[in-house]
Amino acid sequence: MTDLVLEKVNKNFGGVTASRDVSMQVPAGRITGLIGPNGAGKTTLINLITGMLSLSSGKVMFGGRDISHDAADKVARAGMGRTFQNIRLQKEASVLANVMVGYHRHETCSLLSAILGLPSSRREDAELRRRTMALLERFDMTEHAQSHAGSLAYGHQRKVEMMRALATDPDLILLDEPVAGMNDVEALHLGRIFRRLADEGKAILLIEHNMRFVRELCDYVYVLDGGRLIAEGKPRDVVADPAVIAAYLGEE
Repeated sequence: MTDLVLEKVNKNFGGVTASRDVSMQVPAGRITGLIGPNGAGKTTLINLITGMLSLSSGKVMFGGRDISHDAADKVARAGMGRTFQNIRLQKEASVLANVMVGYHRHETCSLLSAILGLPSSRREDAELRRRTMALLERFDMTEHAQSHAGSLAYGHQRKVEMMRALATDPDLILLDEPVAGMNDVEALHLGRIFRRLADEGKAILLIEHNMRFVRELCDYVYVLDGGRLIAEGKPRDVVADPAVIAAYLGEE
C-alpha cells in the first residue's frame, strides 16, 4: 500500500510562512480532503508534496521512502499524478492526444522504432489508444475524443486534465478543485469515479471548496488556515467545528 505521510512540513517565503508544522496522512484506499479559505496554503502544500517547491523543513514520505528533496519529475515517476487549479492543457490538440500524453510515460518502444513505423511501435500505439478510449468512456467523454481541448466547456477541460493525470497510472492522485465549474450531476458522476479509484487502492488527496461534495465523498478531512492545520477528522465533525466556521466566515 502506497501511503503519503507529512511530518511537520514548513515553507517560508522570506518573512512569510506559507506552511507551518503541517503533519498529515493520506492512506491508500481512502479519499482525504484538504479544505480551507482562499489563501490558506492548500495549493502550496500540494506543490511541496510534488516537488514543485522545496521544503524549508520537515519531511514528506511516500510509500515508506523519504521524497522530501526529490525533484518534481522524480516524484511523478514514484507514482504521483496531479491536476492544477489553473487548467494546463494543450488546447489546440485533441482530447485524445492530451490524455495519451500521460500514457506515453509507460512506452517501451524506442523513438527510432516509432519513426520507422515498426510493427512493435504500431502495436504499442494501438494499445495506448485503446486504453485512452477506455478512460474517456469512464469519464463519459468519448464523443469529445477528437475535439480540440480548448474548445470544451470549463468542466469538460477539468475532466481532460484528470484523465491525463490518471493515464500516468499513479498510486496517489492529488486533485486541486476538481469539480470547479461543474453542475451537481457532473460532480456526482466524478465522485463515483473517485470512489471507485479509492476502492481499487488509489490514495486520493482532494482540495475542494464544494462542502457538500467534501462531506459526501471524503473519508477524512484536514483544514488549513494561514498555512497551519486548525482541524482534522470526519467530514461531518470538521464542518461543525467552531474554528473551521470562524475561518470560513472570518469571525472569532
